[in-house]
Amino acid sequence: MIAYTDTGRTGLNMLGPLEAMYEGRRLALGGVRQRSVLGFLLLHANTSVTTRRLIGALWNDDEPATARKVLQNAVSGLRRALSDRDGPTDAPPWSLLARHEGYVLRVPPDHIDLSRYSRLAGQGRSRLAAGAWEEASRCLGDALDLWHGRALADLVEAGVAWPELAALGEDRWDVLADRITADLMLGRRAEVMAELNVVTAAEPARERLCAQLMLALYQSGRQAEALSRYRRTRAAIAEEYGAAPGRELRELEQAVLTQSPALSSPGAAARLFA
Repeated sequence: MIAYTDTGRTGLNMLGPLEAMYEGRRLALGGVRQRSVLGFLLLHANTSVTTRRLIGALWNDDEPATARKVLQNAVSGLRRALSDRDGPTDAPPWSLLARHEGYVLRVPPDHIDLSRYSRLAGQGRSRLAAGAWEEASRCLGDALDLWHGRALADLVEAGVAWPELAALGEDRWDVLADRITADLMLGRRAEVMAELNVVTAAEPARERLCAQLMLALYQSGRQAEALSRYRRTRAAIAEEYGAAPGRELRELEQAVLTQSPALSSPGAAARLFA
């Protein structure tokens, strides 16, 4: 029997630990190898992924002689899990099919949290570009709320390090910065400063977030603190990358030093960060 617990959610979730939920049931997905296959196919849902590419994702350059057999066993286990018929409802509308010398995971996009995140993030960025700050903040905030840790956090802890996951993590930071831009344009400086104080303490080398905090501090009459934040970020970048801050951040420091009137204009955040 497929093990499950009742949580009242449905979907294939990867913005955090990998889980498959259907009608309040958490489906048992097996061990790391089986979960890794599902995680990689979810990253490329509804697209054919070759066997060779899957093997590369699972073992990098250290595949065993039995790699294809292990992959086939993992796929068979996933098919059983994803077609769970032990509950009171029909089987989930998901299927793992053999296609074009590989496999394709067929799943409605709204059943994948990554797809919902991408849709909301796209809507938020469109609203940001149009100057619809309230709608942008709401859509981008809803996108961020779908995250519950690092993408495929359980697989990352087990040693998975796919480039797609690194790109997803960077996009999450970009969406956060976009949402903060919208909030700055809405005059929410106090909330933004409280959030960015925490975020930049954990990620001191992120230049865009530092710049947003500098602007919020400056517009709140705290010029010295804005400059102090710049120095912290400069030191973090030097330590982590052996480099200097980018041109935009250096120019912002000069604008703060000279008390440029442009920093106090109503559209400063949009001009600098949107």
